[in-house]
Amino acid sequence: MLAIYRREMGAFFTSGVAYVFLAVFWLVSGIFFYNGVIASGFADTSSMFSSMFYIVMFLIPVLTMKLLSEEKKNKTDQGLLTAPISLWDIVLGKYFAALTLFVIAESIIFIYAFIINYLGDVVWQTLLGNYFAMLFLGAAFIAVGLFISSLTENQMASAVVSLVAIFVIYLSETLVSDFENGNIVKRVIFKAVSSIAFYSRYIEFTRGVFSLPSVVFFISAAFLFNFFTVKVLEKRRWS
Repeated sequence: MLAIYRREMGAFFTSGVAYVFLAVFWLVSGIFFYNGVIASGFADTSSMFSSMFYIVMFLIPVLTMKLLSEEKKNKTDQGLLTAPISLWDIVLGKYFAALTLFVIAESIIFIYAFIINYLGDVVWQTLLGNYFAMLFLGAAFIAVGLFISSLTENQMASAVVSLVAIFVIYLSETLVSDFENGNIVKRVIFKAVSSIAFYSRYIEFTRGVFSLPSVVFFISAAFLFNFFTVKVLEKRRWS
């Protein structure tokens, strides 16, 4: 797994994906930070973290689009699949490389924290809660993107489908909002969709609520989509 991890980290920087991802993430998050904190004159970061959900949603597909689709396009996936390593090593090596780059990107938050010190006291408990909420959200979305990347050899198709999938996940709760006061079937559907909604679970953290069930949910979602990716590679290995 470490060999795959090192290989992918090197590929991120040699291909320029890392630089584009980091530059855009830091630029847009900086705008949200300025508008939500500096311009308002308050040390409250809740609005900034609420807005940063959209950064994660739009940039994760860029981060994951080439992880497996490029291997398939260049026919190098056969070398990986026949190598004496487990499929989990392949998947997790690529997954943790993308997650590492995401952690580097979101760590800009700590620089913002020192700036906030000039406006007032930093509530570190809330800030760290939001930081880890974004980490868990990113971990789940990266797993979704990696899974979709395993299904195609076209990087742009992988990015677009990943974005659509993540956007549907984001809208899922809104799409069934009218069911809340409907008949029993609609209410059941509403509760089922609400229980797996990413956005509402993330927003809990931005409001200062640390929810252990939500943490377990995001970790479970990441594991589930990585499991799906392993199954896709397993099918390809024996086809």
